[in-house]
Amino acid sequence: MQSRRQTLKQGAVVAGLLAGTGLFPQYAMAFNKAAFEAKSLNDALKALGASGAPAASTSVTLTAPDIAENGAVVPLAVASTLPGVKQLVLLVEKNPNALVAVFNVTPEVDANFATRSKMGETSDVYAVAITADGKAHFAKKEVKVTLGGCGG
Repeated sequence: MQSRRQTLKQGAVVAGLLAGTGLFPQYAMAFNKAAFEAKSLNDALKALGASGAPAASTSVTLTAPDIAENGAVVPLAVASTLPGVKQLVLLVEKNPNALVAVFNVTPEVDANFATRSKMGETSDVYAVAITADGKAHFAKKEVKVTLGGCGG
């Protein structure tokens, strides 16, 4: 039977090998502080490399509840059928920091992600697909919050 120390040591060795071979998840190292600290939708999108004004698109799908009974855990999902999508982004307009999540997309990855977010009040939620040429396409939905989740 292995001791806890031996198990931790082996785990560290495996993580080191994965990092050395490039198999360790790269997204963990790609944190965009400016985007996550942005107070507005446009500032967040600009920090992510989007150029020009975002355009509404039926090729971007946002799945969110009409009413969130608990703002602490609001289920959100984003998907896109656009060609050349490099990032899918979820934003909540009235949150203190608008950016909720960024999902990096490669040709090998299905452009369809789900997560949960905190929402302090009723707000418009945006699902944005940023394509390789920097264009931003979005879908928008208002989510009513009956019990605040951002410290409310």
